[in-house]
Amino acid sequence: MAPERGYLADRSRPARQARPSARGVAIRALLAAEDGARANIELPRLLAASGLSQRDRAFATELTYGTLRMLRACDWLIGQFHTGELEPVVLATARTGAYQLAYMRVPAYAAVSATVAESPPRAKPLLNAVLRRIGALVEAGPLRWPDAGTRLSYPNWVVARLVGDLGEAQAFAALEQMNEPASVHMRPDGYVQDLASQWVGEHMGELLSDAPAGPVLDLCAAPGGKATQLARCGRFVVAADVAASRAQMIAANVSRLGLGDVSVLVADGTVPSLRPASFAGVLVDAPCSGLGVLRRRPDARWRARPEDVPRLAQLQRRLLAAAASLVCPGGVLVYSVCTLTWEETTGIDEWLVGKAGATTTSPPGGAWQAVRAPGPPWEPFGRGARLLPQAAGTDGMYVLALGRTEEHGARS
Repeated sequence: MAPERGYLADRSRPARQARPSARGVAIRALLAAEDGARANIELPRLLAASGLSQRDRAFATELTYGTLRMLRACDWLIGQFHTGELEPVVLATARTGAYQLAYMRVPAYAAVSATVAESPPRAKPLLNAVLRRIGALVEAGPLRWPDAGTRLSYPNWVVARLVGDLGEAQAFAALEQMNEPASVHMRPDGYVQDLASQWVGEHMGELLSDAPAGPVLDLCAAPGGKATQLARCGRFVVAADVAASRAQMIAANVSRLGLGDVSVLVADGTVPSLRPASFAGVLVDAPCSGLGVLRRRPDARWRARPEDVPRLAQLQRRLLAAAASLVCPGGVLVYSVCTLTWEETTGIDEWLVGKAGATTTSPPGGAWQAVRAPGPPWEPFGRGARLLPQAAGTDGMYVLALGRTEEHGARS
């Protein structure tokens, strides 16, 4: 098999079963992901209709997300014993078997027999032979991987980009951590949100305590985690997003949490129809390459492309330029992204400095200064701070906070 094949391109479905097993659900979820579905949407749908016990649901969840994370490594294991093309349903079944043997440590006899039972009859002899050989290879370990990208199961460009931007030791530690299952963290109000995102919201809430009275804008708010968190700070929050469907997600979360001080708006954040200098704080939780949340979105590593980074950095600059004009004097502008690339983190801050002129440290449209960054486990990174996944077992994040120190329009 090619080491970096088109992982999310095949189309097929397994035969329907009257009572799906945990392995059968996982195979269906993998095939849906190959067909373009998002695993975090498709798997819950399949589980809801499965009738599986809680224990089997947990097994199906680990098998689905784990196999998606380790696709490249699983394909390498399969390729040691079969070099031809496999039809999609057979490949998906083989991948789940390889994952069980190499990463879940399911006893070989159980992993092989139960996985082969999920395959089409015509493929059972082949899968039985391949999976038994994989089991023997794993037992004989340690495995001799051909390269770091295969061992860690990431596209080569992701490994190269993070090594270049973080250094080898930090990059490999981050990549290893993002191969661990994501922990579930629930806020006191019942909203499930990673700690890193919660800390961004908490930090902005602290900064708002020193800002003038006035509303707060979350410019790219879907699905609403940070906007609903900011509403707990006693401020009226405007939560905007460019897509009506995403705005509906925000509204649903606002309603579920019983919040009355949040207004949901459909708006293009690069050209928002909002009054200049009218917000005490603006959060730009910008669309990004997402290379800090690959444990939580296991199929995202295979969807991302190297050209996404410069494309999204350009969008981030446009969003920040628009957001800066909306902050009132004495207010705060907070930029955050769930990625680790230089171009989308300190590279954005360097652009802000250069945009305003060689003698300033400002976004366009006013005089600004960096304000305090969050403390440990965050680490200083330029004028902002970054949180590496390995620092606290969270998503990887970057945050930069700037305070407006001059009347709006005093500087072009």
